[in-house]
Amino acid sequence: MRVALVVTGVRGNSMWGRSLVREDSDAVNFVGLCDSNPGRRACAKQYSGVDCPTYDAADFDRMIQEQQPQTVIVTTKDSTHHEYIVRAMELGCDVITEKPLTTDEHKAQAILDAAERTGRKVTVTFNYRYSPHRQRMKEILMSGRLGKLTSVDFHWYLDTSHGADYFRRWHGKISESGSLFVHKATHHYDLLNWWIDSEPESVYGLADLEYYGANNPYRHTNCRGCPHANQCPHFWDITRSPSLVSLYVDHEHHDGYLRDGCVWDTAIDSPDKMSAMIRYANGVDVNWSCTTYSPYEGYRIAFNGTKGRMDAWIKERQPWEEPRHDEIRVTDNFGDTEVITIPHGGGGHGGGDTRLKDRIFRDPTAPDPYHQAANERDGVMSVLVGVAALKSSQSGQPVRIADLSSLTPLEVRPKAV
Repeated sequence: MRVALVVTGVRGNSMWGRSLVREDSDAVNFVGLCDSNPGRRACAKQYSGVDCPTYDAADFDRMIQEQQPQTVIVTTKDSTHHEYIVRAMELGCDVITEKPLTTDEHKAQAILDAAERTGRKVTVTFNYRYSPHRQRMKEILMSGRLGKLTSVDFHWYLDTSHGADYFRRWHGKISESGSLFVHKATHHYDLLNWWIDSEPESVYGLADLEYYGANNPYRHTNCRGCPHANQCPHFWDITRSPSLVSLYVDHEHHDGYLRDGCVWDTAIDSPDKMSAMIRYANGVDVNWSCTTYSPYEGYRIAFNGTKGRMDAWIKERQPWEEPRHDEIRVTDNFGDTEVITIPHGGGGHGGGDTRLKDRIFRDPTAPDPYHQAANERDGVMSVLVGVAALKSSQSGQPVRIADLSSLTPLEVRPKAV
């Protein structure tokens, strides 16, 4: 597959750059790298080990015309995803895009319209669908063991390291990320859409910004040189990471982007405490929440059905030793409890990254019994839950998904092909 990558940040540079070159060079041929930062372009080319021309972001069209990629991989800032997705399709390319697909309903509609107009394929990289633990939960739901699914409780906890890192970067600003209701939670909502096998119908959201941003008496532009370093619990020394220094710090003079921005920046406006009630077209109700400043990281989830219940407590990052497996607890009504042990998959995101890449680049036509492939409709549906939750938290009123785009939520989720 002839591919071009835009842009060369951490995710693009690692999973969609160096990792592909090292593990999948027999299936992938890089023909172009594109980024607005010339220093980062050069660094990414060297780090990834690709041997292809590089282009400024302003020359995206020229890159496509000169290099003729079959597929464009989009890993830009969320708020610009739609620009490259739409233009790549218009220039005759299929698209692989990081999640979230985009940041608001208008950009989502532009992507839907372009896909219909051009007939090109969009693949959204929902890697969590592919991890063994989450796949096993999908298998249990598909088996009918729980009976008719009626409700789901889903609570996600980001720790004070990972959670804070979102607020050091552009992710903490709604204009650039759509808020963490979109940037982070699109992962969660897609899992729900996939597990429940239906599409969201209405959302009621609650949210506040109570910890990061202006909720602190002191602040600085970024951690380096901060006069409050000795007292700030979130001080982070980026210079201890040679790879981040070479990718970001050494090239700040080109665009002014500070990778170690202050978590107390008053421009931060994304909520850091979020919850939502989601009603699905098939009648399933979901209670979801996310906290971004917990002492440990992971999630609790419970599926309630007419014949039983399935529980899981997944510890993703925590200050204690963990077994190298995850557990699922299935309890039958009027019956016994079964504890199912799932070994951790190798690679990132619980093994999901490797299995996702294999599906995309090595065997795209293989059977898909768990319906893990995701297209632009899947991407839009996950984004719209976050958009609706943010709107609802601001207005105090529930939001109907059908009011946000041309898509009508379906009782049974359509399968990507």
